[in-house]
Amino acid sequence: MKALDFSKEYILENDNVRLAPLHLDHVKNLLKISNDPDIWTYLLEKGNEYKQLLTYVSKAVDNRKIEKEYPFIVYDKTKKAYAGTTRFYNYSKELGVIKLGHTWYGKDFRGTQLNKNCKYLLLEFTFDNLELERIGFGAHIENETSIAAMKSIGCKEEGILRSFIPSLNGEGRVDIILFSILKNEWQAFVKSKLSQKLKSKSIEL
Repeated sequence: MKALDFSKEYILENDNVRLAPLHLDHVKNLLKISNDPDIWTYLLEKGNEYKQLLTYVSKAVDNRKIEKEYPFIVYDKTKKAYAGTTRFYNYSKELGVIKLGHTWYGKDFRGTQLNKNCKYLLLEFTFDNLELERIGFGAHIENETSIAAMKSIGCKEEGILRSFIPSLNGEGRVDIILFSILKNEWQAFVKSKLSQKLKSKSIEL
């Protein structure tokens, strides 16, 4: 098992997408596409105004410095444009686990093959490079699009965190649904199935 080196500038890419470490300079690349309220509906942090986006990116970059998170900026090679961000977090080399989340894309990139390309590269890095045992995911219980996207890449539902975060309207609390993929599942069928889906021209989540 290899260690995730937070000081290293990892580049994950294929013919369709490129993931590179997120830096403060990227705020200008994300500002236009982040100005979409739909992106932030189910996220606790907001970034649809300059100050909010600057805070959002700054926090992610700072968390990388303290080895808490490893954020990426997503570049769509087919559209020749920056598409959004994603990140690793809750990493433990000792336990062989990591989580993936804080993912969002601009509206022009949703409903395309972008997400599956990103997830393939990130899963490949997790299991084939770092040789970790599992990767975890989570979603707001009402975020049907995100839940469907997780299932479509091969995630398995494994539980509910009850009353985990405040509700969208500020009244009461709501659940978080948890998913995961294990290394043996990646090797046995997730990798091959996801690879085949990347060759499809159909619209995907």
